[in-house]
Amino acid sequence: METSERVHALDAVRAFALLLGVALHAAMSFVPGIGSVGWPIVDNSPSAGVGSLFFVIHTFRMTSFFVVAGFFAHMLYHRQGAKGFWLNRAKRVLAPLVVFWPLVLPAIVAAMYLAAVKSGAPLATPKPTAGTVLPFPLAHLWFLYVLLGLYALLLAMRSVLLRALPTQGQRLRSLADAVVARICTTPLASTVLALPVALALYAHPHWYAWVGIPTPDHSLLPNVPALVAFGVALSFGWLLRRQPQALNMMSRHALVYAVAAAILTSACLAMAGLTMSSAELSGWRRAAYALGYGAAGWCWTFAIIGAAQRFLSRPAPWRRYLADASYWIYLVHLPIVFGLQAAMQDWPLHSALKFPLVLGIAMLLLLLSYQGLVRSTWVGAWLNGRRYARQGAVGRHRES
Repeated sequence: METSERVHALDAVRAFALLLGVALHAAMSFVPGIGSVGWPIVDNSPSAGVGSLFFVIHTFRMTSFFVVAGFFAHMLYHRQGAKGFWLNRAKRVLAPLVVFWPLVLPAIVAAMYLAAVKSGAPLATPKPTAGTVLPFPLAHLWFLYVLLGLYALLLAMRSVLLRALPTQGQRLRSLADAVVARICTTPLASTVLALPVALALYAHPHWYAWVGIPTPDHSLLPNVPALVAFGVALSFGWLLRRQPQALNMMSRHALVYAVAAAILTSACLAMAGLTMSSAELSGWRRAAYALGYGAAGWCWTFAIIGAAQRFLSRPAPWRRYLADASYWIYLVHLPIVFGLQAAMQDWPLHSALKFPLVLGIAMLLLLLSYQGLVRSTWVGAWLNGRRYARQGAVGRHRES
């Protein structure tokens, strides 16, 4: 999802977030209790360890992605202007959503059908939660839909503020810069970004605490916690681009944030339990969990961005290759992952073998498909903004 010149550290974070999505979905069938919430693909060897991995990844992955998306959106907008920005986003975000959704959704349903046949259960697909408005099965491509909506909201708010307060524009920018600088330079100050997320989670009806921010994949009107959480992340990334030196300040405190993230995530997991459930917390436990979950996501995000800025700020051919491949991989991975899970769900193997087997085979197939079908074709030029020569594998980056 190329947007402009490379910022290697954030490019790595974006690829990491997308590729972690493959690991997250590969873990789903092994999460203890996932069948009780209506998920149709359930492995015969559940694992608390794999379930904990799923829980941890889910706390921060999309927050990190939307921060990076906001950073690159600011860069693109100020390089190409409003018209160029929307033409680029139509090609790289809207078009993949429109093209890939009808291709992957039937394959996802087929994988669920296979699981139902193997288990002898009636075919069941995940249903929207109670009260869902405008239900629609966006599946894992919801992030493209939400991203487009948040772009529009962010730019509309920016336009309204600058027009309504034309004489205060510079003062508003200076204030925003000061707030972002303070957040980035003060250890653990990023937790203030968790407050709106915690309030949205606390107030959300039918909030299943174990899953944290409800995934907005079943409706054309995203749930409020997702809009708030990812809107704050996108806006912060946008403002962060105004002072990229703040990335260096994040790198100084990356270890502090990582330790805080681990502590907060462990506390949330202890409150929620090792088994996925649709239980709803109440009272002070609900408030504490919502605040701790939001803070954990932001601490992980700052730790990952800071570590990337410290260790991955220089170009590396293999990282460039994975960054280019990650968008294609995420777009098409779900039917492959679910198909492998459905095929293996009854195998008499421990999850310690089956989970890496599902993930490893899926990644191999996805990388081979990228190399053979995308990298040197018009699809690569469409998704990544460039087409590599046929010999342009890892370590070679000559464009055609």
